[in-house]
Amino acid sequence: MITCYVKYVIDASKVKEFEEYAKMWIPLVETFGGQHSGYFLPSEGASNIALALFSFPSLAAYEEYRLKSVDDDACIKAFQFAEDTNCIVSYERSFFRPVFS
Repeated sequence: MITCYVKYVIDASKVKEFEEYAKMWIPLVETFGGQHSGYFLPSEGASNIALALFSFPSLAAYEEYRLKSVDDDACIKAFQFAEDTNCIVSYERSFFRPVFS
């Protein structure tokens, strides 16, 4: 299993737009075989940082999702929404492997 951690720098005046964007992606990740752990929006502290966590069975499965997402109509709509609203300033991805007891 591989977990993708995404740290977003968002426009603090567009948290509602980012939340709408986030709600688009949760079912999309799951449609492509991932397990979404949710988006985490600013509450206390920095008002322009948001996080997302989702997992795939392997890095290869994640890469397959990324390839398929560029041709999927619902994914294209989500990408376009983020571009149209300019709610995302930047983001960075990191990958982790979980440790269980």
